[in-house]
Amino acid sequence: MSVVIVVAFCCATVPAVLWVWNMLLYREPQFGGCSETGSCALPTAVSVLIPARNEERVIAASLTSLLASSGVEIEIVVLDDASTDRTAEIVRGFAEKDARVRLRTSAPLPRGWNGKQHACYSLAAAARSEILCFLDADVRLAPEALASMTAFLRRSGSDLVSGFPRQETDSPLECLLLPLIHFVLLSYLPLAGMRALSAPGFAVGCGRFLMVGRDAYRKSGGHAEIRATMLDGLLLPQLFRRHGLRTDIADLTHLATCRIYHNASEVWRGLAKNATEGMAAPSRIVPFTLLLFCGQILPVLLAISVVIAPASYSHGARSLIFAALATSFVPRLLSVWKYRQSLYSALVHPLGVGVLLLLQWYALLRKIAGQQVTWKERAYRLG
Repeated sequence: MSVVIVVAFCCATVPAVLWVWNMLLYREPQFGGCSETGSCALPTAVSVLIPARNEERVIAASLTSLLASSGVEIEIVVLDDASTDRTAEIVRGFAEKDARVRLRTSAPLPRGWNGKQHACYSLAAAARSEILCFLDADVRLAPEALASMTAFLRRSGSDLVSGFPRQETDSPLECLLLPLIHFVLLSYLPLAGMRALSAPGFAVGCGRFLMVGRDAYRKSGGHAEIRATMLDGLLLPQLFRRHGLRTDIADLTHLATCRIYHNASEVWRGLAKNATEGMAAPSRIVPFTLLLFCGQILPVLLAISVVIAPASYSHGARSLIFAALATSFVPRLLSVWKYRQSLYSALVHPLGVGVLLLLQWYALLRKIAGQQVTWKERAYRLG
């Protein structure tokens, strides 16, 4: 039997098995419960910190959802980061009606800082609570979300917890690429290892929702230590782990919703801007390309060749090819049910993986060429 067929089968099956195992560990946080030390007291106050630059189309919905939070006392601090739209005006209107909302204005961006990292660091200094929740302006939370995540922070014994909101997708490229975030996470990172080991390589998080203890944040140095980067969702958990702190993640599918990008151009530029700090890092891109191509694209190509020339393959080879093809779709089809993802996205999964790999190499080549990316009207060199 061809080595290529065996490789395709293994590269499709192993991630699918890991995905199913991780699905059992990647759970929605529940309000209540005790910490690993036996303490059952839960934090009652959370500072929700929102960096906002030109967010007039989403900030009102985010604030409205936050003000409906239950189970915790909250303060909401929004940093207007030199917006040129009505962001500050909208937040000011909320602050005038509800004392839990505060609006602050960002200082000029210092040299060497990424805009979001500077905004988050400034917000942490302005916070009054011992629990800090860094939240992107386009995220809308369910009323119990903050209480559930503060309980998860304490119950897990972690210093940083994060989660992936359900992503609303509308345009074809959104549907094609954004659900792959869940797929890559659950197919290639053993969550059991993440919880058992403190190695930074097991760190994972989502920059749209990061909750930390204030003391742990100070100990790590916080966003000042990743000031020039763009991928805080990964690099802040790595930073915490390098300082001996614990991190964890939870499923926020039913507790948080966001619409990250609104058209194909935003999707491409948004994912490419920080790709080289993640999958497209020079040390990762070749292994990821081989794993994803062999396990998610190669089975389709082999199946097509079987349909075209069935006599070229033995019965055993044909069976293994179609087993690999079916297995490669298992995580995506389960995600339609478990994580409320698009069925269209699941059905065109191999195409999505191909486009994702193209985007990763595009980002890396731009970095090698020394090109800049522009995001929120600011220019950055690729990390």
